[in-house]
Amino acid sequence: MKKYVLLTSIAFLLTATTFGQRFGKTLKDTPGMVSYTMRNEFAKDMPATLDKIKSMGITNIEFSSLFGKTAAEIRAELDKRGMVCTSHGVGYDDLMKKMDMVIENAKTLGAKYVRLAWIPHQGKFTLEAAQKTVSEFNTIGKQLKDKGLMFVYHNHGFEFEPYENGTLFDYIVQKTNPEDVSFEMDVLWVYFPGQDPAKLLEKYPKRFKLMHMKDLKKGVEGNMSGGTPPENDVALGSGQINLTAVLKAAKKSSIEYFYIEDESPSAQQQVPQSLAYLKSI
Repeated sequence: MKKYVLLTSIAFLLTATTFGQRFGKTLKDTPGMVSYTMRNEFAKDMPATLDKIKSMGITNIEFSSLFGKTAAEIRAELDKRGMVCTSHGVGYDDLMKKMDMVIENAKTLGAKYVRLAWIPHQGKFTLEAAQKTVSEFNTIGKQLKDKGLMFVYHNHGFEFEPYENGTLFDYIVQKTNPEDVSFEMDVLWVYFPGQDPAKLLEKYPKRFKLMHMKDLKKGVEGNMSGGTPPENDVALGSGQINLTAVLKAAKKSSIEYFYIEDESPSAQQQVPQSLAYLKSI
């Protein structure tokens, strides 16, 4: 374990230096981590898991769950370690029915962004669902902005159903208020339904604020279901996605933070490989 921590820390320090030199300052120089990557570890022992993540050189966490803790308890553990939570992921029902709680938790955690990652729907995502989504997002975004927070929606693949000369994701981006609604690009969930993440960033350079860095196992065919087995998440640079092109486009965009997310059962082995990949590009 000590050897693993040392090698991971060295890889990350080299990654931070190389990434900052290559891609500049538009993005923060070092990636954060989505808590879901270490979901099982967080559920068992949050302090030890934070220690492990910090040993990798990662100090920025996007918490997608509170793992049975209060926001204040998590904030205290972060503060002890000089770590931060920049984005707080919440569910649709909480945004619709428990906005006061969402705001309080986000502010307690110190998060700037409140993120939603799924729109409830049955079967294929439709124009009617997209129209409802636009109305709800504009309302939610305004409520959060009035409290000093920024609402971001994390794409999940199903939104890329064809519509007119584009997709329903285009419809959502174009119909929502840019002052109140922003987006978190999940690279895998843009690529999986057949889209190009770099080109999407170039198309909407001012609408994305956050990004999940993921890669898709070679040979896996995508679709618009919004789901794939977690084993199809692989170490960055070992899959199908041209992540160098994505990062170059991200540099020119409004993205502020990017996070490593690895849902695979092999995440603990793959994260160091992902850090080494970021060093190499």
